[in-house]
Amino acid sequence: MRLKDGNDLFLLVGVWVALFVIVSRPLGRLISLAFEANESYGQQLLSALVILAVVLTVHQMRKRHEARIEAQASAAAAEQAVARATEMGNLVKFGQALGESLTLDSIADVSAKHFPLLSGGRPAWALIRSGAAWRRLAMTGGRSFEACEKAARIALGDTGAGASDPHADICFPMIAAGEAVGVFGVGSEPALSEVERASVAGVAPLLAVSVKNAQRFNALLESTVHDGLTGCANRAHAMAVIDGELNRSRRTKLPLALIMFDLDRFKEINDKFGHLCGDAVLSAVGKRMSGVLRGSDLKCRYGGEEFLVLLPDTGLAGAQRVAELLRHDLAERPVPWNEHSVRITASFGVTAVSPGELDVTSIIARADAALYRAKADGRNCVSVDGGQGAIESAADA
Repeated sequence: MRLKDGNDLFLLVGVWVALFVIVSRPLGRLISLAFEANESYGQQLLSALVILAVVLTVHQMRKRHEARIEAQASAAAAEQAVARATEMGNLVKFGQALGESLTLDSIADVSAKHFPLLSGGRPAWALIRSGAAWRRLAMTGGRSFEACEKAARIALGDTGAGASDPHADICFPMIAAGEAVGVFGVGSEPALSEVERASVAGVAPLLAVSVKNAQRFNALLESTVHDGLTGCANRAHAMAVIDGELNRSRRTKLPLALIMFDLDRFKEINDKFGHLCGDAVLSAVGKRMSGVLRGSDLKCRYGGEEFLVLLPDTGLAGAQRVAELLRHDLAERPVPWNEHSVRITASFGVTAVSPGELDVTSIIARADAALYRAKADGRNCVSVDGGQGAIESAADA
């Protein structure tokens, strides 16, 4: 509203005065009550304000403490997650390396390399079991084989292993296809954390599967180069070995000899005692050969009841002596079969490899011809190739 003259101002002043008169008494009363409250309750209000301030301060401190604990827990969880990721990464690398290992030797090399990381620097070891015998796979940290074997036997429940040591290594059985193939152990000091224990527990199944696969691979490999009944090399593998030895002999100028022998009247053994007995005889012949021959000698089941022996670094006279030893061993030790003793004899042909000779077929043909001369001369004897004729050995009656 615009004031146009003095009359308007006079009117406005009158209105304000009237309003003051209306509200002055309640306003005065309110001011009086405030002063009375201050006089009556001032001390109590001050105490209440102090208490409230303390409560608020404590509340804030507790919230800060809880926040600090949550932050520490989050940091610990993050640290544990990093450690877990590192442990799992080591375990994955170990598994990948094992996946490329097809033999027990390669598994041992991989284990020796990875055990220190997987065990956190603690001693670690792995033993594999074959029947009642134990074999070292890998060991780090200076543990003795005897101590590890005892711990492994206890881990698999062998009651004859003795009492367990409270400070002994922590053991994890290696189970594959329901079979305990071995035990993995790790030092118990310093104590394993939850993350570390979970990691080392994962080592055992990885090792178990790898060991089992290696054993199966080795068995498959053996079946491709060896005769399962006699343990001798099969014919195809023997031919490859002979070819290699011929080339080696040519380079080194060292002697090389070959023996072929055939069991006498083997068909009569099968006819009289059955083919299972015949198999037992062939198996016994393979074992007798292992007892007489050197590790470097090649023994081969050439076919049926006919066998071949390759003697590296051996001349004709030496090969003749080996043939005589084997002939005597077969003739003087009958093979037990049920209630019977099955007597076996064999006829032998011996030949030497000429310097620089590489024709495997020709060499075997000479040994085979000498063998048939031994049979023609009455069996159970040794015939030597090279114009020396047949050298007969007295047969046991």
